[in-house]
Amino acid sequence: MNKQIKFIDLGVMNYKDAWDYQQNLFDEIVKIKKKNRKNNTKLITPNYFLFVEHPHVYTLGKSGNMSNLLIDEDQLKSKNASFYKINRGGDITYHGPGQIVGYPILDLENFFTDIHKYLRLLEETVINTLKIYGIEGERNSGKTGVWLDVESPFPRKICAMGVRASRWVTMHGFALNVDVNLDYFNNIIPCGLANNIVTSLNKELDDDNININKVKDDLKTSFSTSFKSEFI
Repeated sequence: MNKQIKFIDLGVMNYKDAWDYQQNLFDEIVKIKKKNRKNNTKLITPNYFLFVEHPHVYTLGKSGNMSNLLIDEDQLKSKNASFYKINRGGDITYHGPGQIVGYPILDLENFFTDIHKYLRLLEETVINTLKIYGIEGERNSGKTGVWLDVESPFPRKICAMGVRASRWVTMHGFALNVDVNLDYFNNIIPCGLANNIVTSLNKELDDDNININKVKDDLKTSFSTSFKSEFI
């Protein structure tokens, strides 16, 4: 099993370009796996982990409801935002500047074959990163992602998640709000949950000078620990 992961920071990239980039890596891994099964070989499959920031974009998962997008095409244009229906799980979410989007493209057969465990470890990655900043992230029963103050009347979501997996190969991932314009979330019902309050790292810390590159480094370290892996 190959537990080495190639890390790539894509910087700021249009959502569709990043989606195509992911898809190409996903297809590469699946192609090797098909070849192994056909020829009874044991070629090593690679793993990838991408970071990216997207220009303003709303994405709707395959089980999502269009009614959770609260603005029309003209309003999208006025906000300089785009919209895509995509093939991940989950409902609608927003990506934008100041948000770290992580896309692990892993062959889970290199790690374990359990999608629920995969999601829990993604959550663990973010929860352990937030601890570094003195924030207690939590799981919210029946809902994916990472939340704050779950037992309070007003739980807040700081990290959204939505994944796709086929032949035990993953794509899509998580979006951690660091220094993002939260007003853009007012244009959707995030993840299809009415009264869902979205927050960010800088809002919780009341600090507009958070170093996003340090948060990326902390996420990488936490991910490597959770998945018992090594970045190359």
